[in-house]
Amino acid sequence: MKNRLLCTLVLAIALPMAAKAAVSLSVNIAPPPLPVYVQPEIPAPGYLWTPGYWRWDPAAADYFWVPGTWVAPPAVGLLWTPGYWGWGLGGYFWRAGYWGPHVGFYGGVNYGFGYGGSGYHGGYWRDGVFNYNRSLNNINPRFVHNVYNERVVENHTRVSFNGGQGGIAARETAEERAAHAEHHMAPTPVQRQHEQVAMRTPEQRASFNHGAPTMAAMARPSTAHGEGGPRAQAMRQGRDGPQVRAEAQHGERGSPAHEGREAPQHAERGGLAHEAAPRGEHRGGPGGDRER
Repeated sequence: MKNRLLCTLVLAIALPMAAKAAVSLSVNIAPPPLPVYVQPEIPAPGYLWTPGYWRWDPAAADYFWVPGTWVAPPAVGLLWTPGYWGWGLGGYFWRAGYWGPHVGFYGGVNYGFGYGGSGYHGGYWRDGVFNYNRSLNNINPRFVHNVYNERVVENHTRVSFNGGQGGIAARETAEERAAHAEHHMAPTPVQRQHEQVAMRTPEQRASFNHGAPTMAAMARPSTAHGEGGPRAQAMRQGRDGPQVRAEAQHGERGSPAHEGREAPQHAERGGLAHEAAPRGEHRGGPGGDRER
C-alpha cells in the first residue's frame, strides 16, 4: 500500500514533455496485465472500436480499467491510435491516444481486435465509408454491409506497457513516426467522459477487481452521471450495453463474440462529421493470413 502512495507528479520534466507526447504523470508501479474479454457487437455503422486500457487515478493511488467501446470518430477518414504506458525517468508514463489519418505508435501493446501491437488490421476507410474486417470485429451483417474477411494471427500477450522490466521492447518505426507528425485530434468529449465515469466506479479499480474488471467492454461509451458508473449504465441500456465479465470469458482476447443478437431497431447512421475524407489506411480489402 505504501508503494501505491508514491505516485509523483513530475512538474519540471513531464509537463514540458506533455506538450509533445501527452505525458504528464509518473507512476512507480507497472499497470496490471490486460484482461481477457469479448468485444460487444457494433451498435451502428460507422463506429470504430477503441480498446480498453488501464489509467491511473492519483487521488485513489490506484489503476482503474476504462472499458473498450465502439466510438463514432470525430470526422470521416480518421483512425484511432490507442494510448499506452511507457517506462522512462524511473517511472511509468501515460501517452494519450489520438485520432489521425494513420495509426501511430502505441507501444507495441497488443490490445486485440485489430490492434495487434503495430498498425490497425480491423478495417480501413475507402470513399468515405469504413470497411470492417469480420475476423477481428463483432459485426452484424444484417445492418452493416461493408465487411470483408482477412485472418490475422496475433501474438496474444497481455503485457500492458512498453519498456522497463517485463515490458514490451517495441520501438517506433519510421512509418509510425510519420503518423505521429501528422495533424491529430484529441479524444472526443464522449471518450473523455467515458474515462471519467470509469474512474468514479469502484469496481473498475485494480485494488477491487485484482486485474479482472467487472465491466471490461461495452457497446457504447458510458456517459452516466452520479453513482453506478459503467455497470449501472450498461444495465440501463440493456442490449446496447452488455455486461462483459473478464473472468467469465473463454475466448481469446481480440476475438469477437458472434452471439447472433438482434440488430438495434433504431441504429444510428454513424454519427460522423461529413467532411472531405483525409488520407486513410487502405489495406486493399480482404487477403490471406497475416501473422504478427
